[in-house]
Amino acid sequence: MTQDELKLAVAKAAIEYITPKLDKESIVGVGTGSTANFFIAELAGIKHLFAGAVASSDESAKRLQDLGIEVLELNDINEMVVYVDGADEFDPQLNLIKGGGAALTREKIVAAVAKEFICIVDDTKQVEVLGDYPLPVEVIPMARSYVSRELAKLNAQPVYRQGVVTDNGNVILDVEDLDISDAKALEVKINNIVGVVTNGLFAQRNADLLLMGCADGVQTLTAK
Repeated sequence: MTQDELKLAVAKAAIEYITPKLDKESIVGVGTGSTANFFIAELAGIKHLFAGAVASSDESAKRLQDLGIEVLELNDINEMVVYVDGADEFDPQLNLIKGGGAALTREKIVAAVAKEFICIVDDTKQVEVLGDYPLPVEVIPMARSYVSRELAKLNAQPVYRQGVVTDNGNVILDVEDLDISDAKALEVKINNIVGVVTNGLFAQRNADLLLMGCADGVQTLTAK
């Protein structure tokens, strides 16, 4: 199977998983990125089953609207039954690295509100320890140099993602060579650097369930 075929398979599996949880009042959280785009396309087929969606990026919001799915503001809802999104990496505890699409802050906010966070990936995203993929960090623009120096103190290499501005008007530093043996602690430590909006570690709020597309089908994983 091609990577796109694997992404489509997990998107279909996610639809099958969430459908019994939906009713006419349900709000679905929708992520950002190539795998999430497959999910959005499949979600259109069951749009009559739920009230609307909250998007984690302007791009995803437009895709939803183009398919006739009502997009709601997070501030206007009281609860969200499920959030479905991809990841750049995941470990056996279902801790994630996200932010390759520069939507990490809104993704983290939407995930925090959702009752259940479902991660959909192909098997190339599976690692034993996070960190092969650079960790995105969203930073207030005026703090970029300061935050870079602070991140370098972690024996890591921050790289400015030039030409990228987030939906929040901020910039991204991609941090290479990080030791992420304790993902929860590192997430808090980086977030405590003044000028950091948030980082792409989803460990304090990791995935509740992960659907992984591989050659022999879709595997359902829970944290070890």
